[in-house]
Amino acid sequence: MHGRGKEIEDRLGRIMEERVRPAIHRAIGDLVVEAWHVPPSPDDTVGEPVGFDVARVATYQPAEVGDRWGPAWGTSWFHLSGTVPTDAVTPEVVFDLGWASRRPGMQAEALVHRPDGSLVKGLNPQNSWITVQPGEVIDLYVEAAANPAIGPGYRPTPEGDRHTSTRAPIYTISRAEICERDLATYQLNADVDVLDGLQRTLPESDARRWEIRYALERAVEALDPHDVPGTAPAARAELAAVLSRPANASAHRISAIGHAHIDSAWLWPVRETQRKVARTVANVTNLLDTTDDLVHCMSSAQQWEWLEQNQPGLFERVRAHVATGRFVPVGGMWVESDTNMVGGEAMARQFVMGKNWFIDKLGVECEEVWLPDSFGYTAALPQIVKLAGFRWFLTQKISWNTVNKFPHHTFWWEGIDGTRVFTHFPPADTYNGTLAASQLAHTASNFRDKGMATRSLIPFGHGDGGGGPTREMLDRARRTASLEGSPSVTIESPASFFVAAEAEYPSAPVWVGELYLEIHRGTYTSQARTKQGNRRSEHLLREAELWSTYAAVRGLVDYPYDELSAIWKTVLLNQFHDILPGSSIAWVHRQTEQEHARVAEELEAIITRAISALAASRSGSADGEAVFDATPMAMLAVSPRPGPSGEQGAPASVHRDRGDSGWSGTDRADTTLENEHLRVTIDEFGVIRSIVDLAAGREVVPPGGAANLLQIHPDFPNKWDAWDLDRFYRDQVEDIGGVVSTSSTVSTSSSAGSLEVRGEFGESSYTQRISLVAGRVDIETTVDWQERERVLKLAFDVDVHTDHARYETQFGHVTRPTHENTTWDAARFEVCAHRWVQVEDGGYGAAIANDSTYGHDVTRHPREGGGTFSTVRQTLLRAPRYPDPETDQGSHTFRTAIVPGADVGRAAEAGYALNLPVRRVGGTAVEPLVTVTGGTAYVECVKLAEDRSGDVVVRLYEPLGARAMVTLSPTFKTAGVTEVDLLERPLQNDALASTGPITLSLRPFQIVTLRLSVGSATR
Repeated sequence: MHGRGKEIEDRLGRIMEERVRPAIHRAIGDLVVEAWHVPPSPDDTVGEPVGFDVARVATYQPAEVGDRWGPAWGTSWFHLSGTVPTDAVTPEVVFDLGWASRRPGMQAEALVHRPDGSLVKGLNPQNSWITVQPGEVIDLYVEAAANPAIGPGYRPTPEGDRHTSTRAPIYTISRAEICERDLATYQLNADVDVLDGLQRTLPESDARRWEIRYALERAVEALDPHDVPGTAPAARAELAAVLSRPANASAHRISAIGHAHIDSAWLWPVRETQRKVARTVANVTNLLDTTDDLVHCMSSAQQWEWLEQNQPGLFERVRAHVATGRFVPVGGMWVESDTNMVGGEAMARQFVMGKNWFIDKLGVECEEVWLPDSFGYTAALPQIVKLAGFRWFLTQKISWNTVNKFPHHTFWWEGIDGTRVFTHFPPADTYNGTLAASQLAHTASNFRDKGMATRSLIPFGHGDGGGGPTREMLDRARRTASLEGSPSVTIESPASFFVAAEAEYPSAPVWVGELYLEIHRGTYTSQARTKQGNRRSEHLLREAELWSTYAAVRGLVDYPYDELSAIWKTVLLNQFHDILPGSSIAWVHRQTEQEHARVAEELEAIITRAISALAASRSGSADGEAVFDATPMAMLAVSPRPGPSGEQGAPASVHRDRGDSGWSGTDRADTTLENEHLRVTIDEFGVIRSIVDLAAGREVVPPGGAANLLQIHPDFPNKWDAWDLDRFYRDQVEDIGGVVSTSSTVSTSSSAGSLEVRGEFGESSYTQRISLVAGRVDIETTVDWQERERVLKLAFDVDVHTDHARYETQFGHVTRPTHENTTWDAARFEVCAHRWVQVEDGGYGAAIANDSTYGHDVTRHPREGGGTFSTVRQTLLRAPRYPDPETDQGSHTFRTAIVPGADVGRAAEAGYALNLPVRRVGGTAVEPLVTVTGGTAYVECVKLAEDRSGDVVVRLYEPLGARAMVTLSPTFKTAGVTEVDLLERPLQNDALASTGPITLSLRPFQIVTLRLSVGSATR
């Protein structure tokens, strides 16, 4: 038989596009439209959203199809009225706001209200209908958001800031009708959608493909293009047989779950996300109310709280569906946060606050971590999620890797401490599934665990900007529940999938270490102010909780539960995976900067209140000085020694010498800083040429090497400007030098002797202050950054021969190779570290610590005289122009420390010292609230229990990657101690002492949380 496949497909495609789909909705009545455009306030440029009670009584003007509406970010309300014919069958209002494309959530969208303010559903390009009843007198109010379409194309745009966005209307009403939805035509479209999609996924040689093709041809023959509604039943009859053929027994099994990924901010501000949540949830609830097979999941307790606060009526409807198991809370986090840069305690609190909210408000404890879109996953996560009571982990983002394809879709993920969590990557490679045949086929063919496992999960529903599942997607699921040639689709909860997947594949392979994403490496650096604000907020929260706990246990202040809870919510929200990574529009990041500033002010007030009360409470000289050190080192009961957090030693001296010719070929004037620990030589350009560790007698900088070398590269990635730092940026580099001056050397402080460097490059300028603080070199770099599409690095050559480096992460550190033996190694050319990076050989090392930098690269180079040396670089600033064309323009200050001779412990000391400076107030010194003896364990958190019982919660961890036996001793009387999980619920550990010192045996990187009942206050 002659091949007629393409002829059939083309014929089918035209008749569906030009005749069948347009016939689904037939106009049967006039819809009257009136509009009210929310005016801007006197001090604003665009009208902010108003409540329904305001919009209900506003003065509306006549509007019609073709009218323009909506300056960017503006809000318009439309009043729809009319009468539905009494003989209408399945009538619907169709209201098209003038969508810029078919993608929901990335442009204009709307929410439909009844006259009493209750919600009907959302409107978007894939969901522009409103169900009405025969004879109904229509009286509806539509809140429409004129959100601009920002992208694609990655070109700079002013639309991401409401002060620079378009003031003229950007949308046009394109359809407003009372229609009748012809069910036979609609169902024919659904049949063809599934069957035509399926046959296109099958091999040309497959008999099933031809069977379906000829059935589709017969359906076209049965269809009268001039009377589609009248002949649609006959066309459907031609397809019934091929639709009824059951799936093969070996067909891949897909668990489908309704889902709407809603970025808590991205190409829209947080205020718009709150409305997106309402629109999406209204759509989902409408589907749940009108179907019996949808199961939908929603993550992010923050978004649930917005729903409860802003739309309490809709929230109650949702809660009823939660009770039946059809609307499923998942993830158990406050938001779907970044996991690379979030600090250890904040990472724990994402799960604590999120999970507690779901338990308290909905009576549901989530067991699956749901992070489909974050930009890589820290190796600390398995232990954290297990301690928060989770069993499973889900993401699909690693499918975005640009170099290496991940070898598994279902596996056990092992973290830095050895904890394992059962993990699944949906092989559909999307969290915005549509259940289209091509997607189902890709899921089955892409699944990498064939032969050992038979099932996978797919989240379906429009997402990123919300929207959720549609009735068309449900039609696909029904038709593919059992269909020959297709995977079998079952709509069910994520928990149902995970229980079955774990049961059939308990011996799944193990992946050890971080889940590194081989793309979006620039997110470790973009929007430096956002990252600095986050780092500062995390450390201020540590201090506020510690000192408030101490003062509350002493009976001096009331613990600020409500204040701290509100602050934590703000900080956790701004760790969302498009806020902290710096990949949102300007509006988002300016707001985040303001919120971080407010948080800092509030936390400083809490800290001051607590330490002032503590200092004043101690007997002793009123002229004394109380020192408050919140670092874990202050709680380690060891003798003080010169090091990063100490201030021992004589003042540094500064002197200048004439040396060999410098970069310019003229005589070089070197400057030397020296104290009892270090001798540091800086050339006339401000570059460190030598660091001698006097105690070890070792030179830290390799021959011909440089430290404190600023370097600038072009930074114009192939796409995803704010996200990506492409490898080829390294192909061009410019070294930057300045001019050196010295300050006075007369002082009793060990950090007094310092050197200042000033320089210019491009359109920018910088100032550095280099000083010695005991056994470390401190560098404060202030940059007036005016570059575009360039990246600034700060480089340190270190004379150690090694093939790996250690990088701090949550509750420990990770070790990564610095060679490029494999494609996996080479792909990690930019990585994340928290407060420090450390390299060493033969027991001697050096660390580079920071106060707000996350992006790093460490490379190996041939050494003059043999061997290799390592170069550690911090990535200070980028200047992408999309989606924020003004990213990081202006002044920034970074603090860096070089710690010669540093092991992991001294690296950590330097990192804490830069981020938690000592506080001094008048009064008498106070002893630590708890101390650690016998070994090394860092106290990460001291707080009062979440249940407000007054119990003290202490969280500590082993930081060195070694087994340790330690004793924790409270300096207050205790009535008992219990080991608890992160939610402060008891774990089984009968070995703990009931009172007094607590002895703990810790495995490498183990986290332990203790709950101490307070006996009586110690004064």
